[in-house]
Amino acid sequence: MYLSRLIPDTTSLAFRRDYADLHHMHRTVMSAFPDITDETSARAHHGVLWRLDPGRTGFILYVQSRTRPDWNHLGRNYLTRPAEIRDLSAVLEALQPARTLAFRLLANPTKRLRLIDQRAPEHKGRRDNRYPIRKPSDQITWLINCGKRYGFTIPTGSDARPDVAVTPSPRLTGYQTGKRTNKLTVDSVRYDGHLVVTDPDALANALVTGIGPAKAYGCGLLSLAPPHR
Repeated sequence: MYLSRLIPDTTSLAFRRDYADLHHMHRTVMSAFPDITDETSARAHHGVLWRLDPGRTGFILYVQSRTRPDWNHLGRNYLTRPAEIRDLSAVLEALQPARTLAFRLLANPTKRLRLIDQRAPEHKGRRDNRYPIRKPSDQITWLINCGKRYGFTIPTGSDARPDVAVTPSPRLTGYQTGKRTNKLTVDSVRYDGHLVVTDPDALANALVTGIGPAKAYGCGLLSLAPPHR
């Protein structure tokens, strides 16, 4: 696994285009990886996840992948400095039961609601729609439930509340073109806090494959670090 750290030039017209449109950003990220010929999506094939974090004076673009990327084509017009790429083997090896780690996750917490179209026959009128979870306490509950599946728990702090902070992010939008143009809308939330490893294999899988929906559009990348004092 590889993690790329890129510092975009906020004056670059190409970056401004990507920042304004999720699909353009997705295409720019994927341009660093070889094309594939099978039916699997290139993002899934290369295990690509990305997240755009606000920095002190601009943004930091993190891109995680199974395939080592090549960012040379972006050139000086897009980045303020050469991309940094590091191996994540040490992070995977650090996943030990009962270990506490600090984490950051930009996720798209959603819930599914089954709707019934009264005008259609019962067996054809049902469909599952995905809706964003907007209440902070419910967003934390969503993450705690994810932990049951992905091998971690959220510990409680000194105030007996889950040791995690949720920060709303601006709505992400874009347009996916094809036979018809589809508008993309992602309501993301940033989680910062601590987790305790309960199942290293399950947590490693979450690191590799991401958490929650909208993985192609900047959500799902889980970043781990030593715990904060």
